[in-house]
Amino acid sequence: MRLLLVEDDDHVAAALSAILARHGFSVTHARNGEEALQALLPADATAGAAPYGVILLDLGLPDQDGYEVCGKIRKRTSTPVIMVTARADVRSRIHGLNLGADDYVVKPYDTGELLARIHAVARRTGSPDEAAPAAAGGAPAVVRLGAVSIELPTRRVSIDGADVPLTRKEFDLLALLAQRPGVVFRREQIISEVWRTSWEGTGRTLEVHVASLRSKLGMPALIETVRGVGYRLVPPPAA
Repeated sequence: MRLLLVEDDDHVAAALSAILARHGFSVTHARNGEEALQALLPADATAGAAPYGVILLDLGLPDQDGYEVCGKIRKRTSTPVIMVTARADVRSRIHGLNLGADDYVVKPYDTGELLARIHAVARRTGSPDEAAPAAAGGAPAVVRLGAVSIELPTRRVSIDGADVPLTRKEFDLLALLAQRPGVVFRREQIISEVWRTSWEGTGRTLEVHVASLRSKLGMPALIETVRGVGYRLVPPPAA
């Protein structure tokens, strides 16, 4: 997914861009409101680039107030906007949402929560690379990993045609990792996406579900533990 990051602090932008890139995002960085609006010009699309899936908008910009920029963005595109700011008071949140923001994240934030919110607004709005569209002809969307087949709409998992019975959370966990094979998902992000809660006290639950998935699929190497970070799905080598 392409993501537009509007942030005037180069150090913050570089650190966040690196995290987003590790999670499969292609990030365009705009340092002020004018650069952000220029990035949304139709000429950007005619150059062959896919539209942005989400816009992360800081409010403390050097040339224009972020609220003003949000209003201008809304006149140009329906791309979901997540305001990312240190303004934590309720009135600021309400004002931002009334201007058309889809979500509002207060600094300092947990990166796992931010990633979960990005995916959440993208799913709600059907942004590119986030929705799981049906294949041509109305066939179910399927992720295939060697002998493993994951049918997202029907929540069916099979190996060489034989069904593998999974619990709801086991399927949700496998489907999340299968969205981006090879990409590391942080533990905090997985907990937020699958269990809809915070990391505290849920870490053991995640480990148990990963172990159960490995056992049921009979492929311990399919889900790799990245020590100190999280997990990633490693596609089996082609036969």
